[in-house]
Amino acid sequence: MTPPRVLLINPTITSHARFPLAVMQLAAALSERYATRIIDGNLDRDFIDRTRAALREGGVVAIGISVMGGPQLPSALAVSRAIREEAPQLPIIWGGYFPTLCPDATLASPVVDYAVRGQGERTIRELLDALAAGGELQDIAGLSWRRQGEIIHNHDRGFSPVAPALDFDSVDEPQRYIGPTYLGRRTTGYQAALGCRYRCSFCGVAALFRGKTALPPAERVEQDLLELRARFGVDSVQFYDHNFFDREVDMQPLLHTLARVAMPWWCYARADALVGLSEASWALVRKSRLRMAYIGAESPDDATLKSMRKGTRSDQTLEVVEACRRNGVVPELSFMLAPPHDPVGETERTFEFIRRIKRVHPAAEIMLHINTPLPPQRGMRPDPNAPKLDFPKTAEGWAEPQWVRYWCHKDAPWVDAPLRQRIEDFRLVLGSRFPTVTDWRAPGWQKQALRGVAAWRYRLRRYDRPWELALMRRVVRLWDPQLKGL
Repeated sequence: MTPPRVLLINPTITSHARFPLAVMQLAAALSERYATRIIDGNLDRDFIDRTRAALREGGVVAIGISVMGGPQLPSALAVSRAIREEAPQLPIIWGGYFPTLCPDATLASPVVDYAVRGQGERTIRELLDALAAGGELQDIAGLSWRRQGEIIHNHDRGFSPVAPALDFDSVDEPQRYIGPTYLGRRTTGYQAALGCRYRCSFCGVAALFRGKTALPPAERVEQDLLELRARFGVDSVQFYDHNFFDREVDMQPLLHTLARVAMPWWCYARADALVGLSEASWALVRKSRLRMAYIGAESPDDATLKSMRKGTRSDQTLEVVEACRRNGVVPELSFMLAPPHDPVGETERTFEFIRRIKRVHPAAEIMLHINTPLPPQRGMRPDPNAPKLDFPKTAEGWAEPQWVRYWCHKDAPWVDAPLRQRIEDFRLVLGSRFPTVTDWRAPGWQKQALRGVAAWRYRLRRYDRPWELALMRRVVRLWDPQLKGL
């Protein structure tokens, strides 16, 4: 007997593809009862037409779509509309960050039938079983749905510390997800741990996992990495763990594993966790060949860090930069500029703080974002500095360009045109004076030319209207890791 088919869709969000881990985990969770097919818009630019074709083949009982806010939202809506036109009877299920953070806005859209909040593997399986049997929905944890026009939010699902093992053959042509980066010629994306124990007010991970985290067995990580190396020639890894370095005692098995595998790697980390590592752990980090760690510095102001529940201090940021320098790691530091309570003042103070960092570790990467607090979340204490905004009430509203930019930390209503230009000018001067180390494509002489032309502006803090750098950037097209990743 042929099992019922479920289409799992990853709408387009980026110009380069890595393994769509979220839908791959769903496929693994459903594999005992359902036949799944993954359609990935990051790999297939005609993914909407491919979805229509798959529906015409028949046998599909439901559609699961993984949706983040920002640029993925318009493509998620587009494919959902196409599904509704092609097969209006099929249930369309959204899961991921956007329906977790905005379930009411999700279900306000006529092209979405169900919203899965939080971890979705068990929720979607129970939902599909209930739909097949005509069963009740109100007891399915983590599900939001409509009953006679009213939106119903079932109780939250508890944290599941175990993720299903991935099948790399669940995607078409898995070798196409592996390619060259700063780390190596055959870089893969991979996620080891789940969740994060911290609850930063600006972070969707906090709303998704509510302070829970779980590390995987080191044996499983080693098995997966060795399989990726043997099958696809993988020589480097970008870990998508929301916070790779957790408590040191728990990290030891993973660090030993990575030291044995010895492939260059990249990860997310926290300043306080890295600063607190023992010399023995730093020795393992060096042996494992960690090349870069993305660290949320966010602000030089400790009061701001406290209000956003970051849990770190500005002095720890400076300490971790020095620790990374000593141990051959490039820190990739993100900052949240222009907070609503003091957009101009804190932006200028952050610029000066970045200059201090560059004096300690010139190769440190700097990521500049606008501080855009999330909509209020159920069960989470709000940031007292968060503005009172009239957030969109529908998914279609969130897909409007100004809210896509807000979600991506690119703009905010309280950031005026002069400040927006000031930030862009500083970004251009900084990125020209210190070209990103992740750009392995641009010739060295081009980077050196940029450094030389930008030197006087950076030294004298003359960031305004860097016309000559803008002109040079038309010729020297540096890779932008903030837009394109590694």
